[in-house]
Amino acid sequence: MTRYDVFNGDADGICALQQLHLAEPRESRLVTGVKRDIALLERVHADAGDQVTVLDISLDKNRAALARLLEGGVSVSYFDHHYPGEIPVHPGLDAHIDTTADRGTSLLVDDHLGGRHRAWAVVGTFGDNFDASARRAAEPLGLAAADVDRLRELGILLNYNGYGATIEDLHVPPAALFRRLAPYADPLRFIAEDDTFVALRAGFHDDMAKVRAITPALQTDSHAVLVLPDASWARRAGGVYANELAQMVPGRAHAMLTRLPGDSYLVSVRAPVARPDGADALCRQFDSGGGRKAAAGINCLPEADYERFVAAFTAAF
Repeated sequence: MTRYDVFNGDADGICALQQLHLAEPRESRLVTGVKRDIALLERVHADAGDQVTVLDISLDKNRAALARLLEGGVSVSYFDHHYPGEIPVHPGLDAHIDTTADRGTSLLVDDHLGGRHRAWAVVGTFGDNFDASARRAAEPLGLAAADVDRLRELGILLNYNGYGATIEDLHVPPAALFRRLAPYADPLRFIAEDDTFVALRAGFHDDMAKVRAITPALQTDSHAVLVLPDASWARRAGGVYANELAQMVPGRAHAMLTRLPGDSYLVSVRAPVARPDGADALCRQFDSGGGRKAAAGINCLPEADYERFVAAFTAAF
C-alpha cells in the first residue's frame, strides 16, 4: 500500500499535514505546489488499496480526479474549507468539509485529532488570516502573549512562502518546507532552532517594503484595488499584503492584481473581515477563479476583463 499526502503549499495546508504526521508518523509521497496550484489530484496515480489524504484544496476543482481514484479502489480522506460543490457519497471517501467563513483546514484537522497538536493548528489559522479564530484556538494552550505573536508571525511567513506563479518564485518549495517543520512538535522550537524562519523573515520584510510603496488604483472607505508589477517579489507579497490590509481596515474589501506575462493578472480578493462572505462567488464569475468566502482569487484574468472585474468587485461588497 502506498500513501499519498496531497496538500496546498500554503500555511494552512502545511500545518494541517504537520498535525496529521505528528499524530500518526508515516512514510508518504508528498504532492503539492504553489498556493494557487490546486488541481493536485490529477498528479496522483494510485492503485486499489492505496490511501490518499487531501488537505486544503477545493473538491470542486478536483472532482474528476477524485472520482477516478474512488472508482479505482483508492481510499481518500478529504479535509477542506473551500467551496466543494456537491460532495460525492462513496464508501471510499471520508470527507471533512466545512465552509464556515472563519475556519480553515488546520482547525478541521484539529477537531479530527481532538486538539492533540493545537499549536500547529493555531499557526495555520493565523496564516490563513483568521486572527480571531486563531487566538480563540490558542487560549487553552496558556501561552504568553509574546509566544502567540510568534506563532502568528510563523503562520504569516509560511503563508507568504506559498505565493508565486511557479515554484521558482518561492524561497522554499512547499514539500521541502514541510520536511523542515516535520521534526518539531512545538512550533516555538522550530522558530528558535531552524534558520528557515530567519530566512523567510528577511525575505518577507524586503518584499513587503516594496509592496507597501504601491499607490492604490482605487481606494474608498469600502473598496481598494492595487495593481502590482510582473515581478517575483510582487507575486510573493501580494496575497499577504491583501491579508494585512484586510486586518487593518476590516470594513473594506481588497483586491490585489499582479501583472502576469501576456496581458493578464493574478488576482487576490479579500472580503471585508467584518463581513467575510462573497469572495468565492465573485471570483467564480471569471475563468480560473475560485476560493473561499473570505478570500479567493483568479489565476489568470485577461487585461481586457479588468474593468468588468472592478465593476463586479465593487458590486459584490
